[in-house]
Amino acid sequence: MLKTNFKTVNVAKTDSEQVKETLLDYIEGTANGQPTRLRKAFHPDFNLYTVAKDSLWIRSGEEYISNVKVGEKVNRIGKIISIDIEKDAAIAKAEIVIPNVRTFTDYFLLLKYQGSWKIVHKSYSWTDFPK
Repeated sequence: MLKTNFKTVNVAKTDSEQVKETLLDYIEGTANGQPTRLRKAFHPDFNLYTVAKDSLWIRSGEEYISNVKVGEKVNRIGKIISIDIEKDAAIAKAEIVIPNVRTFTDYFLLLKYQGSWKIVHKSYSWTDFPK
């Protein structure tokens, strides 16, 4: 008779793993029509910033989320380029490709509070594919 004892061990995720999960909630939530994942990733006061036609353009996170329709998949391919963490602050860079349309470069500021990482700021730029 073979008797085995199994122990459940809780292994805390590293900050890097938690930041990556938060970024994937944004990337996959947008691509797969999952606004609940976006709300999980974003701080409630989150805003997006870019420059268009030489003017600063600011969009609220809630406005961004409202354009993501539940279950509506969009052809976006996201990839995390880099993550840099110092204590409870992190910056990250991601690339989002919409095939044959444009490539976005996203820069994120994340903060860890109340035990979880949240995106508090996103600035982005894009390059259109040649026509």
